[in-house]
Amino acid sequence: MARLHEHQGKRILNEYGIATPQGAAARSVEERREIAEELGKAVVIKAQVYGTSRAASGGIRFADSPDVAARIADEMLGATIGGAVVEAVLVEEALPIAREFYLGCIVDDRLRRPVMLLSAAGGSGIEERTGTMAQVTASVRREPLPDELLAALNKSDTPEEVREALADVWLKLYRVARNSDARVAEINPLALLQDGRLVALDCRISVDDYAVFRHDDFGIEIAREIGHTPTELDRIAWEVEKDDYRGTFYFVELPQKENAEGIAIGFHGAGGGGSMASMDAALRAGLRPVDYVDTSGNPAASKVYRAAKIILRQQGIRGYFMSGSGVASQEQFHLARALVKAFREARLSIPAVLRLGGNGEEIAARIISDYTNDLPAPVEAYQKRHSADFCANRLKELIEQSEAQETKPQHRENTQPQRRELRQSYSFETRTGQITYDHAICAECESKACVKECPPQILSLENQLPVLNITLDEAKRGKCIECLACEVECWFQGKGGAVIELPIGGLSGG
Repeated sequence: MARLHEHQGKRILNEYGIATPQGAAARSVEERREIAEELGKAVVIKAQVYGTSRAASGGIRFADSPDVAARIADEMLGATIGGAVVEAVLVEEALPIAREFYLGCIVDDRLRRPVMLLSAAGGSGIEERTGTMAQVTASVRREPLPDELLAALNKSDTPEEVREALADVWLKLYRVARNSDARVAEINPLALLQDGRLVALDCRISVDDYAVFRHDDFGIEIAREIGHTPTELDRIAWEVEKDDYRGTFYFVELPQKENAEGIAIGFHGAGGGGSMASMDAALRAGLRPVDYVDTSGNPAASKVYRAAKIILRQQGIRGYFMSGSGVASQEQFHLARALVKAFREARLSIPAVLRLGGNGEEIAARIISDYTNDLPAPVEAYQKRHSADFCANRLKELIEQSEAQETKPQHRENTQPQRRELRQSYSFETRTGQITYDHAICAECESKACVKECPPQILSLENQLPVLNITLDEAKRGKCIECLACEVECWFQGKGGAVIELPIGGLSGG
């Protein structure tokens, strides 16, 4: 689910007639001071991070003047609260509260329909009070009748004099949830003010991932709930994933605590449950993944390549661990070539252990072994007969061995051909990149490995030079599967005349 920040959710509540405190979100100290001055009263400053315990973490604070508000805002900006960096705060008027309630509209997977909840006591600890809530099972086809809501309220211990007003807000929240494709829509607390008004002091709205495309105006950056404000790499990875239907690339940076134990590593899973089990194996070995990544569902090698490049861009990692189910149906040699290209372009300087279990795993292990043994750091490939625990412990050993040496071990001279200025280029676009052959170099090549190793066989020789045997449009629409074989095999079997460019938006040098 794609979760909205509080200020985004409150904008939607306002559109449906649900009152919220006066205020606005801001991303600079100057903006926050201006908002506080405009309100002209005591304000509350709320860090816009996900989580239910912001107050306990210093993410909700009060100020009685614009100067104090600006100082508090300055302290919050860039701070880490609840494991997330604060990029914006919400500055709102502080209101005199007489009583608090909780309202919710949540899709129940078991019932396959929305369930409306109301508690006569809102605020923290609401999860422990679910058994005492008023409850109405609703429908996505017909909104609940006001009388249905009032009947539920009459059985609760809410004050009789506010039940009709509560029913009205409750019904409006249902409309918010239905029209926003929200799987969760909550107001907690809904405050009864001393003047009798009902005002939503906080809210949570999480939109169904598959419905995000219908709500461009919501400002959702990533169509999944990741538990924190997206990082720069989270955003870059999502741009790779969102429009590429070929398999899955799930990337999320994990919040790191100060002085956290364990060896920081980049983690690369390959297959749902196997990825989670491999994460557990890494933790048992004393490793500390700084990300969770899963490339599964038979992704294109270009997608796995981009995943590896993004993982390697994380600061402070001391190793690279890839492990998945061990019995994946996707061809492992595509995955291996993707990693070879990423590792060689990055001149990998940290140890890597890869568990390549699945179709073609023997070929994949050979590709890794033969094509990475001249890199500055060791790269070891294992197959499904090697457990995730064995591979995780092996990575830890390699990291400790490498760091125990004053200088990194010397490997044989790099044999990857250096890119030269193109003399006679032949290019075509692929779905997400571009492939170029320097026919001046190709003319000198005897192996013609690019043609021989092309799985979809879209290349043929014309005057002993590689060219497409399909149209340029067909290649761009996906008949070139971006397996990377022509470039990687050209490095080692040919003369280095093939160049594949796969841009990664936002990743400098990527």
